[in-house]
Amino acid sequence: MDKVIIVNQLTRRFEETVAVDNLSLEVHAGEIFGVLGHNGAGKTTTVRLLNGVIEPTSGSMRVLGFDPQMDGPKLRARTGVLTETPSMDERLTAKDNLSIYADLYGVPRTEVSKRIHELLTEFDLADRAEERVGGYSKGMKQRLALARAFLHKPELLFLDEPTSGLDPIAAHHVNDLIQRIARRENHTVFLCTHNLVDAQKLCDRVAVLEHGRLVALGTPAELTRQYVRRMDVDIEVNEAQIESTLQVLRSLPRLVIGDPVQTNSDLTVTLSGHEAIPDLLEVLVQKNVRIYRIAAQEANLEQVYFALHGEKESV
Repeated sequence: MDKVIIVNQLTRRFEETVAVDNLSLEVHAGEIFGVLGHNGAGKTTTVRLLNGVIEPTSGSMRVLGFDPQMDGPKLRARTGVLTETPSMDERLTAKDNLSIYADLYGVPRTEVSKRIHELLTEFDLADRAEERVGGYSKGMKQRLALARAFLHKPELLFLDEPTSGLDPIAAHHVNDLIQRIARRENHTVFLCTHNLVDAQKLCDRVAVLEHGRLVALGTPAELTRQYVRRMDVDIEVNEAQIESTLQVLRSLPRLVIGDPVQTNSDLTVTLSGHEAIPDLLEVLVQKNVRIYRIAAQEANLEQVYFALHGEKESV
């Protein structure tokens, strides 16, 4: 199945509030698909709709070939979900928690013990398997919740803010686990996040939501080309020519935006776009500037987000 999610003009209202507004998108098998947006953008509501937990106000959707409204139980048997605040029975051990969910997910009893051991080892929890979850750190609980979502080898995994509230080291560990296991076992991942660094690292394609509406869709590279008009470029020149080079750069308002930043013999300049690089080089060569290195800084999803929402809006 090439398209595991097909959404067409999906809308969900809660009285006067439109949580998802005329949303249309497709998710392909095997990709990590990111949904970006600030709190209240409609990410969690979309996950609930796609899993058949709530009904849409209008529109249609197919997930793994199922209609979530009509075939919710069958669909949820083939998907895994990690909510933003996953719950575990903290009185039980990690092993016991996973055993209970293995039974609920219908994992064959002959495979339960092996599968739990594999996941606890993969998620670096094997040596704490017999300890009560109440004594776990937040990062450990999140890894256990992620292991639970992978327990029945779902074809499609929904992750809602999987690194929310984690310290940088724990978040890095969780992201590495998601990427490694998703790629190795060929899971399709639907990742909701407002962490733009996570999305840049993990996602094949991203959709940006604003107040329930889709405002951008594509690969990170496609979106940066489309929405990021400016580009920062690092230039290393002959140290003796720093001042003269700065004068040249300041005389090029059509190409160079703002004042260049100097760090020793390196200059960082903001250009009007990618196409301005050869024009800048041509001018510097004509002025006999000795250039030792020039490197364009890679645009990122943070710049895309600010271009779409405005720099004053918080993610």
